[in-house]
Amino acid sequence: MLSNESGLLKTATSGGWSVLFMLFAISLTLALPAQASNLPESWKQFIAEAEKHGAEQLLLVFTSAAGVSKAELFCLERAADGWESAMPAMGASVGRKGIAESGTKREGDGRTPYGIFPIGMAFGYQETHTTKMPYRQMHKEDIWVDDPSAADYNRLVRKDSTSAKSFEYMRRKDDLYKLGLVVEYNTNPVVPGMGSAIFIHIWGRPFASTAGCLGLPEPDLEKVLGFLDPAKNPVIGFFRSDLH
Repeated sequence: MLSNESGLLKTATSGGWSVLFMLFAISLTLALPAQASNLPESWKQFIAEAEKHGAEQLLLVFTSAAGVSKAELFCLERAADGWESAMPAMGASVGRKGIAESGTKREGDGRTPYGIFPIGMAFGYQETHTTKMPYRQMHKEDIWVDDPSAADYNRLVRKDSTSAKSFEYMRRKDDLYKLGLVVEYNTNPVVPGMGSAIFIHIWGRPFASTAGCLGLPEPDLEKVLGFLDPAKNPVIGFFRSDLH
């Protein structure tokens, strides 16, 4: 889901980042690949949670504090001798009001949900794409329902098949959905009002906030799509360093 705001939201200054968050970034960008023993100690809890999902690939997204939309993305993969970093850290953006606290995400609140979620299908405008993830081409009649009162809330449907009063077109003039991935947040089961249409998609400009999704530069999104393998049950985790 995208933000309607045209301006850049708050970006972190040297005084705004927590020491912990800076250590997160430095630990992976200076040592690549990094073995599990070299990953931050605090990440063990996130890796353990990912393993509960049977995941062997984990996208970790961190912001520094509540209300911060500027983020850092780390791509981790389980190897024979433990978890390691698969590529350098990436700059990213999340919801215009930052990452929510656990269980508090609501429809239209401008926040990214907290926690770990499976990564679903890839989507885009082209008929096919070179990714191992299941892929669906989006057409002009494809929409994602964000009306909590609709029976098909938080579902991808054709516009002519729903009575929903609110939805997102999946083929946009601004091309932010030219390429993306579905984050399986509030999809099984679907709880009305808990939030919908959480994607990984192209950002409009560097660190422009979203309405709850993860925004990336297109080249980095291509790298993520090339990295992900459905056989490894990839998941994504959204966290705040001030809570850990």
